[in-house]
Amino acid sequence: MPDILVVEDNVEIGNLLCDFLRKENYTVSLADSGKKALEFYEKYGAKLMVLDIMLPGEIDGFTVCSKIREESNTHILIASAKTDKESKLKGLDLGADDYIEKPYDIDILIAKIKGIFKRKFLIDEIVEGEMKLNCATKTLYIRGEKVEVTAKEFDLLKLLIDNKGVTLKKSFIFNSIWGSDSESEMQTLNVHIKWLREKIESDPKAPAHILTVWGVGYRFE
Repeated sequence: MPDILVVEDNVEIGNLLCDFLRKENYTVSLADSGKKALEFYEKYGAKLMVLDIMLPGEIDGFTVCSKIREESNTHILIASAKTDKESKLKGLDLGADDYIEKPYDIDILIAKIKGIFKRKFLIDEIVEGEMKLNCATKTLYIRGEKVEVTAKEFDLLKLLIDNKGVTLKKSFIFNSIWGSDSESEMQTLNVHIKWLREKIESDPKAPAHILTVWGVGYRFE
């Protein structure tokens, strides 16, 4: 999963922003249309999206924002030349986390992104109910007792918790954890879900945390 997906139809501006972000050691990809952005996200995901609103074709930034928010809690930062109050409110109502106006100061934008990553992704410890996840060592504790999990199991649990309450598609989960180019099969995800349930659920056959949404994927509650 890349760190940042920049969605910008002005290729010169998009490439310039990508270059600045790569100098800060982020992995960055660029999509120049809403259609490409959704296709890319479906396949690879992204930790953060810098999203333009006025995009070519039938899928504008508002639509991208809405569809992404249906699938995950990925941080969405809208960067748009649409500066009217209505556009800002619409973007935020659709689930965007922030809205900045173009032309923006590149240093301020990067500072915002650094702050987001520091707050959201450099967390050493996650506490969820009786579970505690140590992100540095990839260890899991339940009611203070260490539970042995593999690195993939830990990553899968963290992804689900990070998107608590959101139904994640199987394809999105698989590509986020194993990668779209992985030689593993989708059944691998089902097996890892089964293993995780056996380790964190009081009754794995009637799970209270990792729920199956038939025909779609899984959701953490």
